[in-house]
Amino acid sequence: MTCCAPIDVQAALGDVGQPDTRLDEIRLASRDLGNGTRQTDLSVPGVHCAACIAAVERSLAKLPGVEAARVNLSMKRVAVTWRTAEGSPPDVIGTLRSIGYEAHLFAIDQDARDPELARLVKALALAGFCAMNIMMLSVSVWSGADANSRQAFHLISALLALPALIYSGRIFYASAWSALRHGRTNMDVPISIGVSLAFALSLYDTIHNAPHAYFDAATSLLFFLLIGRTLDHVMRERARSAVAGLARLAPSGATVIRDGRPLYVPVSEIEPGAFVLIAAGDRIPVDGVVVHGMSELDCSVVSGESALRRVAHGEAVQAGIMNITGPLTVRATARAEASFLAEMVRMMEAAEGGRANYRRLADRASALYSPVVHTMALLSFLGWLFLTGDWHVSITIAIAVLIITCPCALGLAVPIVQVVAARRLFERGIMVKDGSALERLAEVDLVALDKTGTLTLSRPSLTNAQEIPPSVMEIALGMTVGSRHPAARAIADAASRGTGQMMAFERIEEVPGLGLQAFKDGDRYRLGRPEWALRGQSPALGPPTSISILARNGEQLALFVLEDRIRPDARETVEELVSQGLGVEILSGDRETVVSGLASQLCIHDSKAELLPAGKVTRIEALGRQGRKVLMVGDGLNDAPALSAAHVSMAPATAADIGRNAADFVFLNEGLSAVTDALGISRRSRRLIFQNFALAIGYNALAVPIAVLGYVTPLVAAVAMSLSSILVVANAMRLTTGRRLT
Repeated sequence: MTCCAPIDVQAALGDVGQPDTRLDEIRLASRDLGNGTRQTDLSVPGVHCAACIAAVERSLAKLPGVEAARVNLSMKRVAVTWRTAEGSPPDVIGTLRSIGYEAHLFAIDQDARDPELARLVKALALAGFCAMNIMMLSVSVWSGADANSRQAFHLISALLALPALIYSGRIFYASAWSALRHGRTNMDVPISIGVSLAFALSLYDTIHNAPHAYFDAATSLLFFLLIGRTLDHVMRERARSAVAGLARLAPSGATVIRDGRPLYVPVSEIEPGAFVLIAAGDRIPVDGVVVHGMSELDCSVVSGESALRRVAHGEAVQAGIMNITGPLTVRATARAEASFLAEMVRMMEAAEGGRANYRRLADRASALYSPVVHTMALLSFLGWLFLTGDWHVSITIAIAVLIITCPCALGLAVPIVQVVAARRLFERGIMVKDGSALERLAEVDLVALDKTGTLTLSRPSLTNAQEIPPSVMEIALGMTVGSRHPAARAIADAASRGTGQMMAFERIEEVPGLGLQAFKDGDRYRLGRPEWALRGQSPALGPPTSISILARNGEQLALFVLEDRIRPDARETVEELVSQGLGVEILSGDRETVVSGLASQLCIHDSKAELLPAGKVTRIEALGRQGRKVLMVGDGLNDAPALSAAHVSMAPATAADIGRNAADFVFLNEGLSAVTDALGISRRSRRLIFQNFALAIGYNALAVPIAVLGYVTPLVAAVAMSLSSILVVANAMRLTTGRRLT
């Protein structure tokens, strides 16, 4: 499966000589980010290493109007954020072509096969076949063949090496030539030079019947490099398949009501306010609100829970959810590209593209490596030529240096771990918005938790329903049946289970922040805050719970005790965090009695109650001044400033939009175990990155002096360099094994 649909650039973007047409297409395909900025996503198939990323991002950043350009290597995608006074986008496609990268508008292709993997496998198979046969012939030469037999074996080896270099080597040659043609270098340049020089020198030695030839070195280098590149591609493909799998949850079209008639249209044409018909068994195409019908939904894509959710008039639904039992009519509230499902897709895509400190360090080192490698090989050649006067020995040593110092292992050290980590988190229902968040999460030493919606599910239940007379429950049901407020829903659910009757009112009003008010036969009924329902009187609040009062003309009829459900695994998660030596603290805007009661239930010793949003930020900043690295977990509008202020942050998928946007991680499951899962994966990722750095740097520190001193042949250099890259990839894949993540 591939992430990039093959688009006819001429047809889609117009002729190269007509930039206005191309720019119009870019503008129409862009996404509004607010504040006058827009984002255009481009597919750039030619990007494959750190040097490519640096060249693309640097060139696009120079364009007037471009505010940011970020390459996602797994998706072969470039996200360009731009803003221009006249609203016309910069010519990003033309700029990329000018530096040697073909580009077109990005689209996730859900069905096409992956041509790049097939190309790599074919090249790998041919290189392996040729390398093994040449190695067998080399064994015969090493065994003491006479001069005539040796030359014959070398000639056969040359014939076998030629198709490997032409077919398998073109993957590296094409990339190297494109870079050099546009005045750049990349990792494929030293590889291509080393392979070509090894083949040319071996052909010269064969013609002159010299005792040694390095056809085995050239083909073995290609073989092992292609193994590493294929493994890297497979791991990135796994990340891409996760994104494409999410995208596949959205149908390609849906039936809408236009001018009183049903009409099937592409999902991209569904505008907010449109009425969409959803048959049983279909997935919901866009976010919306149910306006007609009742059904049960499979919401596992949003909540991670397999239990069906019952929905009726007025309830919100998200794109990608499966409608199970009955037809629904949904009023769209967002376009397809602004839906919750599209947001999850973007978060998955962004996970591998983050610029963590480790990644920036590896990218800088890889970018410097190519000129350093070429200089070192040239100096080795000149030095040996000066000392020995033997150009043949000098070239052989230069080839070995060129091959053995290729920076492939260093270039793979960080991104391959990020790809595997993002996939592992996704499998556990955790979406990563920025690759650098993994690095920051591994550094935390204190976890600050919001109460409502984080430690609890923000779905209160009525605990004293049996104590309330049926006649009073009929009044409460009549008032709350049409309300969407969580407390009113809890009372309505309990009342509907206890009585089949409800009182009909002349008029019902919902007073924001206070409660419900209803009128019948000259009486005023109020259900909500005690002091409001009782007209200024404030009863004793009693235990650390939330209460609502039902009153008629200011006289209390019933007291409803509401208790929020604690998230599954909350206590186990807190115990696990404490056992790891992390501090745990509750930061909440709720009443002191409620917060302290919950803290006691969960064995949390530090809690701060009745905090305004600014108070949470102040507390996090104070902890930061003490040297603490804080992970903030919150969900509400009032948590967004604290989420942004923290060292790293998480929010549940049920959080408000602004909360999800401010968080670095979003978890889909109801349980809080996502916090410990993410911490464990981030810590293992950090260890693997350090190990990969150590492997890459240690390998070069050991191999380069030996090669420069002339103790390494091109064949040994090829095997050593290739094995270092394979070792780095294999080390990263250890993240997919093992059940315990901490």
